[in-house]
Amino acid sequence: MKAYHVIRNSMKGLRRNPMRAMLTTLGIIIGVGAVIAMMEIGAGSSSAIQKTISSMGANVLLVLPGTAASGGVSFGSGSIATLTPDDCEAILRECPSVLNAAPVVRARTQVVYGNRNWVPSGIYGTTPAFLEVRDWNNLSEGEPFTDRDVLNANKVCLLGQTLVRELFQGESPIGKEIRVKNVLFRVVGVLGSKGANMMGHDQDDILLAPWTTVKYRVTGSALSNTNQSASSGATGSVNTLSDLYPGGQPGLYPEKSEAQAINNPMPVRFTNIDQILTAAASTREIESAIEQIKEVLRERHRIRAGESDDFNIRDMTEMTKTLTSTTTLMTNLLLCVAMISLVVGGVGIMNIMLVSVTERTREIGLRMAVGARARDILRQFLVEAVVLCLVGGAMGILLGHGGSYFVWLFLRWPVETSPGAIAAAVLVSAGVGIAFGFYPAWKASRMDPIEALRYE
Repeated sequence: MKAYHVIRNSMKGLRRNPMRAMLTTLGIIIGVGAVIAMMEIGAGSSSAIQKTISSMGANVLLVLPGTAASGGVSFGSGSIATLTPDDCEAILRECPSVLNAAPVVRARTQVVYGNRNWVPSGIYGTTPAFLEVRDWNNLSEGEPFTDRDVLNANKVCLLGQTLVRELFQGESPIGKEIRVKNVLFRVVGVLGSKGANMMGHDQDDILLAPWTTVKYRVTGSALSNTNQSASSGATGSVNTLSDLYPGGQPGLYPEKSEAQAINNPMPVRFTNIDQILTAAASTREIESAIEQIKEVLRERHRIRAGESDDFNIRDMTEMTKTLTSTTTLMTNLLLCVAMISLVVGGVGIMNIMLVSVTERTREIGLRMAVGARARDILRQFLVEAVVLCLVGGAMGILLGHGGSYFVWLFLRWPVETSPGAIAAAVLVSAGVGIAFGFYPAWKASRMDPIEALRYE
């Protein structure tokens, strides 16, 4: 028999009992619908997590200063000044796996505009590279400050959305002046919204400015009262720290003669920073970037082999892996529960097909008596089972997609349409039809025509 005739005869057989055929496919409809809904909800959750991680910087590495200790008591991370802007430039220059790097100087103080004030969760002094490291290049208004602003310690800043809302309440902040610890800053841009991170911290409650401005004008921590006086004698050496002036400009402060330095010791600007924010070229290169940064900093800080590092490097790899694996595990568990429904639906199809073979025994015997071969009978009943599963699969896809839509509409859970899940549902439906419909079709094809004609 030709395929067309096989399909036509199968459809005729199914049309004899449409209600029974519909009830038979109900298990497949529920199973496929559950699979589609779980896959779309799981894909939406994974995308939401990935988006949150990306907003924080999935490939971001944080380099922090080391830990000071005295008498066996540790003062915690960052309690000793070990990082300088030159370290940041060296990392960017000598680490091939590092895409970009930005020095960061932190402060926390009140920001005032007119009669309104607000204490942002973070005031960061940095460079324009900070926006690229954090993937924050799209500004809501204005433009970012430049490297020239950093070099000249200009009093310009970028504001986060939360700070704009609290201080300006609907006004455009561009060109306005705000006070940060009695230092006037001109607002040149507004950052795009990032929302809360995975820890619930508001990433938009932030102020960015050139690190030189924040360090030397706001925090005032640049003046380290280090006694530079030498021991008695004109030949005493003086620690000038000349290579640590901001911008690397030796002429920024007048040089003193050796005698003046010995007779009039003065505090110097020791240019240390709070942290270095770096971005690996990709998530796959995070490990190599960490090793390269360690090698560069150990060499620059003259740390001998066997000595512990005077810096710490933190990354988000473990957090990313944990969240991703948890989401994947939950999705797979729900998928296994949904697959049970498919198995139950397949058993129902096998049961109904066995009933159909029993009811049509005389028809099978008659067809085989007039020349139909066993493989024709096998194909006919197999096609009926597959058609039932495919119809149930199509209706299950609509049910699952509609279910995930209502979940998004009423519960506001993130969902994402998965073409791969739809294709898998079609293949699974056909596979269930073949797997559970083969035995009834094989049983029908093995009938003896004489016994079948005599069946009452």
